[in-house]
Amino acid sequence: MKGADRLRQPPGTAIPTKGWSPSSGTAQYPGAPTAGSGAGAPPPVTPGQPYPGAQNPQAQLSTSANLAGQSSNQSNPTVVISTSKGNINIMLFRQYAPQTVAAFLQMIHSGFYNGLTFHRVEPGFVIQGGCPKGDGTGNYFPPGSNQPRFLPLETSPKVSHNAAGVVAMARQPGNPNSASCQFYITLQPQPRLDGQYTVFGGVTSGMDVVRMIQKGDRIVTITPSE
Repeated sequence: MKGADRLRQPPGTAIPTKGWSPSSGTAQYPGAPTAGSGAGAPPPVTPGQPYPGAQNPQAQLSTSANLAGQSSNQSNPTVVISTSKGNINIMLFRQYAPQTVAAFLQMIHSGFYNGLTFHRVEPGFVIQGGCPKGDGTGNYFPPGSNQPRFLPLETSPKVSHNAAGVVAMARQPGNPNSASCQFYITLQPQPRLDGQYTVFGGVTSGMDVVRMIQKGDRIVTITPSE
């Protein structure tokens, strides 16, 4: 299994090697995985160690996490993740990941994420949450459907895993078009994930909260702040 595919094996669905396994969504694309197969993000090369070129984790997010030159507007809506540790504010990149942002907002408006947990925490790598089963194997099922919804990979040279605070979708190993509902937030730059996972947002404030998140901490609500 390739490094990037291991992201979904451990405690969560969007991160890597120490064991993680998330999954998500309703299969609408060729080769979409079956429900419950798990989805995640790749594993760190060396758990707990920064990647080459990793920035100071305390660096200002205004010039990182793909936020430079971005402004909150209709194209870049913002949301607030209220957690048991505090609030995390995120700007969504609708221009670069339109299908993912639309699906994320739809799940937010339906209350899907309320009460779910961060099931995976990999120090120096990512935190991952949004699994309805709480173990990285759950997907999003649209109302009235017995099939999970999966989203296509959306990439752009304009957005990358260039800093702490990058928000992207976890997916199943071996299938880039299998993101569903689980998402992860980077704790350090993760350039090796570029082009393999859909980056759809960046933390604008609350990175201190992101760093305090522990496995099992709860997502109280996610609400639009536009």
